[in-house]
Amino acid sequence: QVFDAGDYFGIMQVEEVDEEEEVDEEMEEEFKKKPNPGNGPCFKVIVTNENGLQASNPDSVFLIDHAWTYRVEHARQQLRRVPGLLHRMANLMGIAFHGEVPDEGSIEQVLQEMWKYNQTYQLSQGTAEEKVPVWYIMDEFGSRIQHSDQPSFATAPLFYMPQQIAYTVLWPLRDLETGDEVTRDYAYGETDRLIRKCVLIPWVPAEVLDVSCFTPEPTDEHYQAILAENKEKLPVAINPPVYAKDKVFKVFTDIQQVLNNLTHPRFVFTDNEGEADILYNFSHFKDYRKLSEERPEVMVNQFPCENLLTVKDCLASIARRAGGPDGPRWLPRTFNLQTELPQFISYFQQRDRRGEDNHWICKPWNLARSLDTHITNNLNNIIRHRESSPKVVCKYIEEPVLFEREDVGLVKFDVRYVVLLRSARPLRLYSYDVFWLRFSNRAFSLDDLDDYEKHFTVMNYAPGVALKQVHCEDFIPLFEKQYPEYPWTTVQESIFKAFAELFQVASSKPAPLGICDYPSSRAIYAIDLMLKWDTSRDGKRIMQPQILEVNFNPDCDRACQYHPTFFNDVFSTLFLDETDNCHVTRIV
Repeated sequence: QVFDAGDYFGIMQVEEVDEEEEVDEEMEEEFKKKPNPGNGPCFKVIVTNENGLQASNPDSVFLIDHAWTYRVEHARQQLRRVPGLLHRMANLMGIAFHGEVPDEGSIEQVLQEMWKYNQTYQLSQGTAEEKVPVWYIMDEFGSRIQHSDQPSFATAPLFYMPQQIAYTVLWPLRDLETGDEVTRDYAYGETDRLIRKCVLIPWVPAEVLDVSCFTPEPTDEHYQAILAENKEKLPVAINPPVYAKDKVFKVFTDIQQVLNNLTHPRFVFTDNEGEADILYNFSHFKDYRKLSEERPEVMVNQFPCENLLTVKDCLASIARRAGGPDGPRWLPRTFNLQTELPQFISYFQQRDRRGEDNHWICKPWNLARSLDTHITNNLNNIIRHRESSPKVVCKYIEEPVLFEREDVGLVKFDVRYVVLLRSARPLRLYSYDVFWLRFSNRAFSLDDLDDYEKHFTVMNYAPGVALKQVHCEDFIPLFEKQYPEYPWTTVQESIFKAFAELFQVASSKPAPLGICDYPSSRAIYAIDLMLKWDTSRDGKRIMQPQILEVNFNPDCDRACQYHPTFFNDVFSTLFLDETDNCHVTRIV
């Protein structure tokens, strides 16, 4: 709690020199290298202590306070409401703000500029919500420390448990004399020259238009590494088991919705995993090898390597098998920010040059419910989001098909289908005949990008937010009334065609490059999609499905509530191969 940096350092303002004055050429060169020249005053931090600083001295460790700590989705609201916050941030960022009352223009500027000052950390414990990355801005002293490729200092966030407060720790990397500048490496840990250039764009603007934005499918090693990281053990080859025609199957499950709703006479529950014929688990099953060697006849509600569908970066990778470098038409253009940053920036800058829409959505690889998901057209924002948690960035659908809500106007909506994968090879895929709809609560427009109720449709987890429910049998006539030229049967055909293509490419290569064709595996997935306006090859306006994500073990609460036979139909289709009286449609 000792803030003694003031005894050792000073903040110096670097004045811009007028063109006419004689300037030492070396000074001129130095100045050009500074970040954002011409952007208001430029500051730097220097060592003022007359004895300098010794790196080996145990006292050469300093605390930097954090001026503002927040989660991105709360930033605008805090700038509006927290007394003095906007004023302090505007000053720190060199934004002119003279009023007493926060005005939207100044708030917007801070929200754009803050990506040059933000740092981030994540808590490793707690609920999914509590694990969402936290961003912070160091105080005036910390924020004035400039970047250098040969830094004189290092910084790191430190979370001090007794106070539940985070600080930044600052320490010298070499001995320094009075007057030496304090710098740190803004791209710390990046050694690749091109990646460093990309990561530093917020402070050192650069173009990477010479980089190809072509993103081929990753190598086989990439998929091997994912398998190893998931600690999944692939099964040995087995013969597809054959069961007696009237066999009653013992089901072991920890899913309450199944226990409450499965009433089909050919299934009974057991508490003994060892005697079960069917394992219907909520969490991910890992050791398929042991299962295949010891109990090959036991069926399981998952496929080895199904994460290729359910994790967003993998979904984008395998989808490239269907549509060349830009991916298929049914998936928004997607880049993996960890491995494809230069290609993404090149693509972004090319679109910018051509004056095309550049709204993007950043999503974590594996968080559900739209957590830590951000829509932006600010390149700095996207580049910096890479530092928090692994993310993909997808082209935001700028022209979605909208739905008229009489109380609100034209809103975004998405559609959830439940698909049943009976086998991977040969591919046998069904869709449940009921689909689910989710709507935004405010009329759509490409602005207010942090307005959750305008841009997102997941309302059932947000406290105090209205949830609009429309059943599919009511939705179809309303939709066809709004879009008479687009009968839902035709729309659904194109949706099923996209599903078929997705599962074909997902199972087209042997595991771990594709879903493993383990004969005892079965699964259900929920696929969330939107429709966007597109132009067909013959120039017609069409509704093009856009697959947003594929979910493992989806929440089937609404399904069971309105369709009590849901799990009977699912189990009958997957485990008995009987679809006659079930509400399912065969896709492949």
